[in-house]
Amino acid sequence: MKRPTRPAPPLKFDMSSAHPNRLGADFDGEGTNFALFSENATRVELCLFAEDGQTQTHSLDLPSYEGGIWYGYLPGIREGQAYGYRVHGPHAPEEGHRFNPNKLLIDPYARELRGDLIWDDALFGYPVGGDDLELDPRDSAPFMPKAVVVDPAFDWEADKALRHRWQDTVIYEAHVKGLTMRHPGVPEEDRGTFKGLASPAVIDHLKAIGVTAIELLPVHGFLNDRHLIEKGLSNYWGYNTLSFFAPYRPYTKSGSMREVKQAIKRFHDAGIEVILDVVYNHTCEGNEKGPTLSFRGIDNASYYLLSPEAKRHSFDTTGTGNTLNVAHPMVLRMVMDSLRYWVEVMHVDGFRFDLASTLGREPEGFERGGTFFAAIRQDPVLSMVKLIAEPWDIGEGGYQVGGFPWPFREWNDKARDDLRAFWRRDPGLTGDVSQRLLGSPVQFSHSHRPATSSVNFIAAHDGFTAWDLVSYDEKHNEANGEDNRDGHSHNLSHNLGAEGPSDDPGILEARLRRVKAMLATLFLSQGVPMILAGDEFGQSQQGNNNAYCQDNEIAWLDWEQARDELIRAVSDLAEFRKADGGIARARFAVGPDAVQHDTPVAAWLHPAGREMEEGDWNEGELRLFALRLDLPRGRDLLVVLNAGDDGDFALPEGEWRLKIDTSRERIACDEPAEGTVPVGWQSVMVLVAAEEAD
Repeated sequence: MKRPTRPAPPLKFDMSSAHPNRLGADFDGEGTNFALFSENATRVELCLFAEDGQTQTHSLDLPSYEGGIWYGYLPGIREGQAYGYRVHGPHAPEEGHRFNPNKLLIDPYARELRGDLIWDDALFGYPVGGDDLELDPRDSAPFMPKAVVVDPAFDWEADKALRHRWQDTVIYEAHVKGLTMRHPGVPEEDRGTFKGLASPAVIDHLKAIGVTAIELLPVHGFLNDRHLIEKGLSNYWGYNTLSFFAPYRPYTKSGSMREVKQAIKRFHDAGIEVILDVVYNHTCEGNEKGPTLSFRGIDNASYYLLSPEAKRHSFDTTGTGNTLNVAHPMVLRMVMDSLRYWVEVMHVDGFRFDLASTLGREPEGFERGGTFFAAIRQDPVLSMVKLIAEPWDIGEGGYQVGGFPWPFREWNDKARDDLRAFWRRDPGLTGDVSQRLLGSPVQFSHSHRPATSSVNFIAAHDGFTAWDLVSYDEKHNEANGEDNRDGHSHNLSHNLGAEGPSDDPGILEARLRRVKAMLATLFLSQGVPMILAGDEFGQSQQGNNNAYCQDNEIAWLDWEQARDELIRAVSDLAEFRKADGGIARARFAVGPDAVQHDTPVAAWLHPAGREMEEGDWNEGELRLFALRLDLPRGRDLLVVLNAGDDGDFALPEGEWRLKIDTSRERIACDEPAEGTVPVGWQSVMVLVAAEEAD
């Protein structure tokens, strides 16, 4: 760290303008209020740095303390000022306290970060290779990024929250960098950034395939793990949060949060919502042997869950080394402040919560009525946005699909697995798939939850892409440097005759058919469909089902190899899903004997033309069946699934029109159909009652 060559002009706190309730660095146009929570500290030192982020210009103790908050107001400190904290307090690891003022710390409320973290042993609060009970005396400031004071003012013009109805929503899960790095329509200088993400080429594509919401993998400031960098890899996905307010600097060209706002505004202008994948269950500091970068040095015993048997050790329910202590009121406040900041200041439209079961953990285990969920549900800002839970963690009782309270929606891995297995031609799955088509009512039709509670997907960032599901029998994660031991093996995939790429026309046709059939089932199911970016054109990750560390062409979307036939199929499916009032409904369907007002009515049909009977559901080799869905103020639909060979299906009486046939190159059609119709192998057909076809 550079020291000033001449004394800096003195600074003096103005306590008449200071406020403990404005956490972080709050610039008011004349000066900045600094406030930091640490209930166990004995002294908090504010360090100011020159524009280069390396030369320290001032060091001042925050002069006031109340309610665990240290604070002070500095006149004349404006936007662009770089700063950090050194926090003094007991160094007593066996009591959970790991204060070390030799370590410069990032403000948990920092809105921007300047500079990159440079891995060095000085970043650790203890001597690396030694005992974590000891205190390391080295200064970490030269290796640390610095927080930056910002001016939140931005001309949003007439930008308003879109608030698409859940039943109208189509989610596209994407990575800021991976989506844009190889896109020929994105200027090279903008690739990998928010500017490239919101470029006309990307937005036009999303609109063409019917996307209403883009869900971004983590964009909060995150850390690239030391062991990955040493192997020439990186934390590509970003599930390693360093800051809950500041955007990840490399995703911007200037480092300014204004670029993120500009991108969100462009998406809104196009009618597309922005959902952030957020990680409030852990941070990048890892367990007690990890670095001291922010929370650990500010107040380890408050910000993290510690082992009840030995407070020296972290309590880990996430598999990452630590667990954020959201049960602590001030930590919960930080999370809520962060969420509200991204909604009110940054204008995002919702959140997907990583390992959300951790956020619901109370002393007795997971509680759907726990503190975190109660706080969100009563919040006048957050209760209005889209909320999606990843409903599991690795702790005991962590698998909670269907267990979250309204208004949360949930990723449904049961739908993922059943649809994959059915189209792989596994036996005995007609009953399971029938449930998935209706939005998984066994899991979600309770506690007044709507039929849009299930977020259905075939593939997500974690696992095989849809094209790899039909191209690989086994995972191929050798590039991750762990001898292919990482990543799970339960992929429910089938290579259809060749492991990896193939030029065989028969294999390629089979792969196209299966992917189109899987995507069709996704779009035709009740609930909310989510597409993994690239699945609409056949993106492959070379069989890597754990590309978390592959910031390269393994994970970047290969737009040059896009299959137009798949893009057209997704576009047709999205258009059909919303036509004439939409397929998806907020109410769960009922059977013909339980008709309710304004409620969809479902019936299941055997290929012989009769209703399915109990014995039919137990016929393991039955792979051809249909859902008849009577939609109030909508259409009488027949969705025919055939995971087997070519077959015939006897239509119900009356005239029908064939609207979707995935066995064709262009799946959208409009033809009369009656009597018995042929159904191609590995395909989906959708027919509409003729009297409602127009």
